Amino acid sequence: MRFDSYHPAINLIYFIVTIGCTIWFRHPVYALISYVCAFLYSVKISGLKALIFNIVLVPLAGAYALWYAFYNHFGITALRQNFIGNQITLEALAYGAVQGIVIAACLMWIGCLFVLFTTDKIVYLLGRVSPTLSLFVSILLRMIPRVRQYGRRINIAQRGIGRGTGDGNILRRLINTIRLLSILITWFLESLVESAASMKSRGYGLKGRTAFSIYRFDNRDRSLVIAFFTCIAFILGAVLLDQTQIRYAPRIIMHPVTLLSVVFYIAYAVFLLLPLILQTAGEIHFARLIERGEAAA
Repeated sequence: MRFDSYHPAINLIYFIVTIGCTIWFRHPVYALISYVCAFLYSVKISGLKALIFNIVLVPLAGAYALWYAFYNHFGITALRQNFIGNQITLEALAYGAVQGIVIAACLMWIGCLFVLFTTDKIVYLLGRVSPTLSLFVSILLRMIPRVRQYGRRINIAQRGIGRGTGDGNILRRLINTIRLLSILITWFLESLVESAASMKSRGYGLKGRTAFSIYRFDNRDRSLVIAFFTCIAFILGAVLLDQTQIRYAPRIIMHPVTLLSVVFYIAYAVFLLLPLILQTAGEIHFARLIERGEAAA
């Protein structure tokens, strides 16, 4: 069962809590759990494209950790000196590494968010609260892939007459790129005007206007909400007991890892992996049904 087939409000709660905890928690264990879960789930729903993007993030996160330790000097555990004589400390390197992991995890979670949140879900969640905002966000999200496709088509057409972004010398390429951007901006503005006029002609925004929705909050959604909030209760317990906090200056100070800490780690990992678990279990169940059907036939 795909996670995007559940109620949009459940999807929204999941990503708010997930991205919020990823940004807030600076504990290396929680950061690593978030990174691994984001890596697995993004690859599951986006395939090879997400795998390549996630692998590219690994050296970038490492480079950020080195850059942070090189230019930020705090901590008492000196590792070596840089070329200007400042100390590179273990505490600064560790904090930079955690920040790099957090940034990479956030980018992967946001990528999952863009895949799962379609235009109809945005309109459903924001339509009754702010119809204008929901219309603007849905049009904007729809325009992003269309701009990329239209830009590719323009570039192909321009290359046919020798004016592509890769044709000529550096100055000519710059001029061709500016021309392509000008065409894209003009097309984008025209599309916005056409979309607004189209929605206005359909009566969007009128008082008393109702909206059709295919989403219903059923027992399956209620079961997932109970599972979510059970895990969130454990996460809140970890926050209240300072299990998610760690100090990096002047030295690394954190709570010792106990059995209760492991329980909090598992609850956090289960919460992040629930969509992946649901989808994998649904695919296995569906494959078994197909095998039974073939065997019966």
